[in-house]
Amino acid sequence: MVMTNRHHPARRSRRRGFALVDVIVSGILLAIGLTTILTLATRGLRLQQQGEQEILAAALLDELLSSVLTEGPVDFPKLHDTFGRFEAPFEEFEFEIEIEDPAVGDPYAVTATVTHDNGTSYSVATLIAMKLGEEPDPIREPDEPIDREGRYEEDLG
Repeated sequence: MVMTNRHHPARRSRRRGFALVDVIVSGILLAIGLTTILTLATRGLRLQQQGEQEILAAALLDELLSSVLTEGPVDFPKLHDTFGRFEAPFEEFEFEIEIEDPAVGDPYAVTATVTHDNGTSYSVATLIAMKLGEEPDPIREPDEPIDREGRYEEDLG
């Protein structure tokens, strides 16, 4: 007895057509998924870089204002530049410090601005009182020497 293939040729072509549509739809869904993932990854990387830039700018602003506080608002412009570019590794940032003379008895208004090469500026404004007293930078030493090893052993024990 001879067996013949009873499948109709139209059914075979429908199955092939269905498989082709299935592959095309799968490819489109895969492309949409990959595009979404790459878009999210790019956005995340951009936000991470922006956050890093903001952290660096905040640290540089803190350093500038600490220098004004340490030197005093009167002496700072005599000892340091009030504008310019930071040294390496922060050469992509420029700075400017504005110190406004106050009325008698008022603190100095100090504004520090840091600008990134991409044009983004960060500013902090604060009030700093003038240094008073005869000794410009008092020597600060503890009354007793600090026993670091003893403190370390206390923390462990």
